[in-house]
Amino acid sequence: MPGFAARLAAATAARGPLCVGIDPHPELLAAWDLPVSADGLARFCERCVAAFGGFAVVKPQVAFFEAYGAAGFAVLERTIAALREAGVLVLADAKRGDIGSTMAAYGAAWAGDGPLAADAVTASPYLGFGSLAPLLEVAAARQRGVFVLAATSNPEGRTLQQGTVGTATVAQHIVDEAAAANRAAAGGYVGVVVGATVAEPPDLRSLGGPVLVPGVGAQGGRIEDVVGLGGASQLLPAVSREVLRAGPGTAALRAAGERLRDTAAAHLG
Repeated sequence: MPGFAARLAAATAARGPLCVGIDPHPELLAAWDLPVSADGLARFCERCVAAFGGFAVVKPQVAFFEAYGAAGFAVLERTIAALREAGVLVLADAKRGDIGSTMAAYGAAWAGDGPLAADAVTASPYLGFGSLAPLLEVAAARQRGVFVLAATSNPEGRTLQQGTVGTATVAQHIVDEAAAANRAAAGGYVGVVVGATVAEPPDLRSLGGPVLVPGVGAQGGRIEDVVGLGGASQLLPAVSREVLRAGPGTAALRAAGERLRDTAAAHLG
């Protein structure tokens, strides 16, 4: 199987450089006239799979599945399988971060061979970038990707992320560590997350991997404004509510996603 970087490049070239989120929060379930239950979650995801089967990358937000316990994880497993059967790359937005054997267990769950394993997973490096080593090792061995949080849009993160490590900001330090991991593996499987509304993004020119850019649409970011973000060579804008609020109809969901996908293709190539 080709490495994650090659699969992502092929998918975005064929299907457009956009990541569509599946965020089934209770307000959306109610807006779609679905019960706030595991059954409503399943029906929500079935419509999303039908609508987004032609896109390059789809990102289920794991927290909204966890909220329903085992039944929610069962829905997530089915959703991941259905998306991958449709040829979609699945990015599990799990934001896992821990140390030692616990991080290894997270790696086995999200980047190993089990039913929750996706093509890529998000991870938090704020226990130290080195704490992600067990996850990165599994992902590299299984040809999967990892997107590491670097500079997020939420105001609470700014103080920490714009603090300094030596002469670099913490966010830049994370990017530099991800770049070093990519050089060591020569695969470009480690990406970073940089919010679309971040005023001072880190320097991404040497990353050697993709940049996930959440915050487009409902959070105020525009695809036009992220062109050239940090000098990155591969940007993947992520959008959720801007598309999902077009539901519940499958055709309307697909059309909303296609509009943003076409905008992304026009600006990002």
